[in-house]
This record gives sequence, structure tokens and C-alpha cells, in this order.
Amino acid sequence: MPDVVELKRLRVRAIGDPDVAGLVVSGSHARGLATARSDVDAHVILSAPSRDWPPTRGAGLDLAVMSVDQLADVSDRWQRYAYRGARVVLDRLDGRIAALVAAQATLRPVEADALVREQLDGYVNFAYRAAKNRRDGHDDLARLEEIEAAPWFLWTLFALFGRVRPYNKYLRWELESYPLPAPWTADHLITSLTDRPSALFADLEREARARGFGDVLDAWGDDLELVRR
Repeated sequence: MPDVVELKRLRVRAIGDPDVAGLVVSGSHARGLATARSDVDAHVILSAPSRDWPPTRGAGLDLAVMSVDQLADVSDRWQRYAYRGARVVLDRLDGRIAALVAAQATLRPVEADALVREQLDGYVNFAYRAAKNRRDGHDDLARLEEIEAAPWFLWTLFALFGRVRPYNKYLRWELESYPLPAPWTADHLITSLTDRPSALFADLEREARARGFGDVLDAWGDDLELVRR
């Protein structure tokens, strides 16, 4: 298959170049979800600048090229899920490449705490706006607020468990490969998020309060009753 050939060629090339500190494969091929239309997503980590590894996008290969310091940079929150389930093909730094990949794909407690507080507040905001619109007979506008609520909910839920939010494409794979406790099953979440994310509020409130984030919810005062109803 072309994808297998591309991966083998890339690995041989990386092993033959001493400036390559690591090679990581991510995306559908790493997660066992590749189809005939899937590109090979790979990350070449260089120990020294090299013109031999230009970034590539298209023709069956999406190749990101970075330094070790760039791999260690976790400031790009959205990019971090790319490393979830990633496969380290080459690690010349005695396990450091693997450790940096793992750090990208998980949240440190301080990161998780800050993210939950930010995202939970945002989710309640949109759920509250949806409830007000629905109360006032504006179902179309309520639906727009519900759409906005979904990503805030997902960031909150996964951060509560120290995990980065999956890309929507991999949400089912994530929950089936690394299940969360009940009621957070793939079918339940996906159905609710595509229908009415605010309907998940009661379960999320219980989870958030059990994990010490009741103060974020209590800051909404009496407005929270409208969301609960």
C-alpha cells in the first residue's frame, strides 16, 4: 500500500540522517483508522537546523518539521491532540522524544485546573444564553447558542480528567479507546452534543463539583436555575 511504502521510506531516511533526533507518526495511521484517502501525518524533530527536511503538505504526506524545543512547547492548545495516540518511530534522545510527545497529549494538573475554570464558565455562559432565548421563544437563536456551547463543554469535560480535547473526527475513537466513566459514553455524548449540549449540564455540574470546581458554578448565582430547568 502507498501509505506503508511512504512510512518505510520516511523511517529509512530519518535513521540515515544524524541531525534527526526523532520521528513521530500521528493522525489516522497512528490510531489505526487510516483509509485509502488518509495522508501520512509525520513529525520530524531535528537536533540541528537542516535544509534537507522542508515541511511538506499534500501528495499523501503531511510532514511537520520542528526542533526539540518546539516539540516541548505546549502553548498551542489545539495542536496538542495531534500527539494523542502518536507513534514514536525514532527517538535518539534516550526517551526524551517519547516523553515530550506524552506531555503534549496530556494536561499537567495546573493546566487542567486553569482550563476547566475557563471552559466551564464559557459553557455555562452559552447554555444560559440558549436557555434565555428558548424561554423568550427564540428557538433558532437558542440553537446557535447551543452550537457555541459544544466545544466549551468538550474542553471542560476532558480537562476534568487531565486530558486534551479530541478533534471531532476522533471523538468516538477517543472515548472507545480511552473510556471515561459513566455517563460519558461515545453514543451519549455525540448524540447530546449534536442535539442540545445544555442537556448535559446536570451531569457536568455533578462532575465539576465533585472535583472542586463548584465555585465556578456558584459565581453564576440564581442564573444557574434557568440553565438547570
